[in-house]
Amino acid sequence: MKVRLRNPDRELDLAGGRRVREVLIELGIDPDTVLVIRDGELLTREERVSDDDRLEIRPVISGGAA
Repeated sequence: MKVRLRNPDRELDLAGGRRVREVLIELGIDPDTVLVIRDGELLTREERVSDDDRLEIRPVISGGAA
């Protein structure tokens, strides 16, 4: 599967056939710090991804008005 990481931008090829949580563990990414998107749809940590998927992993940014 193709995985596009944001901040810094890069693209990786990883094996599918597993849960999002397992992909994030392989990448050393804390699941609470990112959004995982497939075809414009947010995925949960428990959803399965396949070799044909294209994922985008974006950092969560929070802020607010003073």
